[in-house]
Amino acid sequence: MEISRTELSSAAAASGGQSQDLRGAEILIKALQAEGVKYVWGYPGGAVLHIYDAFYKQDTIQHVLVRHEQAAVHAADGYARATGDVGVALVTSGPGVTNAVTGIATAYMDSIPMVIITGQVPTAAIGLDAFQECDTVGITRPIVKHNFLVKDVRNLADVMKKAFHIARSGRPGPVVVDIPKDVSFNKTPYTGYPTHIEMRSYKPVHKGHGGQIRKAVQLLMNAKRPYIYTGGGVVLGNATDELRTLANLLGYPVTNTLMGLGAIPGTDPKFLGMLGMHGTIEANNAMQHCDVLLAVGARFDDRVIGNPKHFASSDRRIIHIDVDPSSISKRVKVDIPIVGDVKDVLADLIATIREAGAKPDAGALGAWWEQIDAWRKRDCLRYDRGNKDVIKPQRVIEALYNMTKDVEAYITSDVGQHQMWAAQYYKFPEPRRWINSGGLGTMGVGIPYAMGIKLAKPDAEVYCVTGEGSVQMCIQELSTCLQYNTPIKIISLNNRYLGMVRQWQQLDYEGRYSHSYMDALPNFVKLAEAYGHVGMLIEKPQDIEPALREARKLKDRTVFMDFRTDPTENVWPMVKAGQGITEMLLGSEDL
Repeated sequence: MEISRTELSSAAAASGGQSQDLRGAEILIKALQAEGVKYVWGYPGGAVLHIYDAFYKQDTIQHVLVRHEQAAVHAADGYARATGDVGVALVTSGPGVTNAVTGIATAYMDSIPMVIITGQVPTAAIGLDAFQECDTVGITRPIVKHNFLVKDVRNLADVMKKAFHIARSGRPGPVVVDIPKDVSFNKTPYTGYPTHIEMRSYKPVHKGHGGQIRKAVQLLMNAKRPYIYTGGGVVLGNATDELRTLANLLGYPVTNTLMGLGAIPGTDPKFLGMLGMHGTIEANNAMQHCDVLLAVGARFDDRVIGNPKHFASSDRRIIHIDVDPSSISKRVKVDIPIVGDVKDVLADLIATIREAGAKPDAGALGAWWEQIDAWRKRDCLRYDRGNKDVIKPQRVIEALYNMTKDVEAYITSDVGQHQMWAAQYYKFPEPRRWINSGGLGTMGVGIPYAMGIKLAKPDAEVYCVTGEGSVQMCIQELSTCLQYNTPIKIISLNNRYLGMVRQWQQLDYEGRYSHSYMDALPNFVKLAEAYGHVGMLIEKPQDIEPALREARKLKDRTVFMDFRTDPTENVWPMVKAGQGITEMLLGSEDL
């Protein structure tokens, strides 16, 4: 059966309300069309061949053939992070599923809305150790928001509706739908895709409690040293406009977590920079010494507050807004919990402040800003900008920012020192422009993320900031970039080390660099060229800007820039494990 563009509008319903006999694979396509899915990243195999046959017969959804299932999930993840839509990946059973696990866990830790469709052996063979069988539901249960095993084709449309609803509502997350091969082949009468779904056991709260909001306003208005701390929930909840309105209304200082960068412009004077293990002095000190803390869509994780006992040693009142009630008071006891969508709660908070006509204590707030400015004067992100002998990685990021700050640019990163430098030195102007793995810290995500974003945002500039270690974990996706014409720009800060590992070994293991040096690196220029792309080797500081300008001119080509950077450079500031967030190392002089 052909599924053409003319049928897209009727994907949610059968013609005239009459049923059609459709195979499970065809119902799956109908479901994806009805959900508005534009791209699916995947890799075929025996258990999903009926589904791939159905894809062949339609032309409304583009399937992107990756070179590894991990990259399929990462690419769909990057697409979801940049657009806010549900990302969709498709993998086969057995090793297809296990290869996808890292991508699923990455999305789960960062609350990314995704639906991962997995093939399964025929229902009669489940549990019999059939070829390419694995317990997908059991394996993925700890790393998904929910998962389904569809044993009857008659349930497939309802399951898909539930999967998308669960993935995008409340606290978003990945949902796995495991489809046995016979279910994708069997036929059933199809009367249309459900227009709505009722799930008695799943009803996320949207509106915050009015009484709690009024208490929060009273506390905020009486604060002497207020602070607004926001995380990825503000970005995922599309609440950046409300956050900026609130910050401007009150004039309070704001910090973002790694996942929340861009929620407030990096150039805004009220923004104190990122906080946490590699946060700024002013951001971390304000977190520790504020008297009222408004936490929005953040989870007080270990990389943010450091030692919980040290954090609790300061007396402060905490307001915590989050859509997920299980995140509130999970690591830090709060005084005013507010459960609800952060966008709705912030809007109600702003309205209540305006109705009350209350104003902050100007004198106290002025003194607080004086203290913050004193911390700022220490310039904790300084580095040797005048070095003419070796490329400092921070300078590469600053040069990239200066060239792209006025255009629509998306920055992905892998995980390591380069990730932290990108977070510290690129002043993200808008949300969803900074795409990286926060909670799981997954190396190899950078190129797949960039591929997914470039398909979603073909007119934007997309850069992958990576290192010579991380980039090799999914470097085969350079082939995918060529096939699907996603001209991304790769900035490899190549210091010949697993940089963050080396940094920890220098600080905590007396310089015993155990297996952190890359002894046999490829020629990345030739490797990029072998994949059909442009390769550049940059070894001198004076060549940074010319190389970036040249790469930007090559709008229709993927460009791999191999920047040979200072192998001794460390990420500062730094809070060592077990320390409090104000117990920062600012540089080698503190060692």
